[in-house]
Amino acid sequence: MKKQITYLITALLATIVVSNAAPPDKATMEGKEKAAWQAFKDKNEAGFKSVVDKDFRGVYDQGVMNMQKELDGMKKWDMKSFEISDYDMFSDEKDVVVATYKVKLEGTYDGKSMSGTYNAGTVWKQENGKWMAIFHTNVKPAAGQ
Repeated sequence: MKKQITYLITALLATIVVSNAAPPDKATMEGKEKAAWQAFKDKNEAGFKSVVDKDFRGVYDQGVMNMQKELDGMKKWDMKSFEISDYDMFSDEKDVVVATYKVKLEGTYDGKSMSGTYNAGTVWKQENGKWMAIFHTNVKPAAGQ
């Protein structure tokens, strides 16, 4: 009887370890990506902070950003629309996901048109059971690319 209970407990623990080690599915992560973009577009700081880590870093034409600079930059944007396509992701760690995609923007930054299609990437990290963006970049491809 003791052996059976030991085997049962071992099997249950193994199941928990395997389920915790699985990365989230692609649709879930794409939904988080869209939530971050929507919060940014809407200038919703609280919504943005709910999916973007406080120690966030971003790299853009405007420079290297931390969370405060990102929030300050949010105020200079007038984003009319965004559309994510070609979303892909991978993970070789249970708590880190790297996502790549294209994002088509329509809008201005500090009065200058920023409309176009960008190549983008985000690194997500799971902390305390919650997926948070810790790094993001987007770049407009060179003409003819």
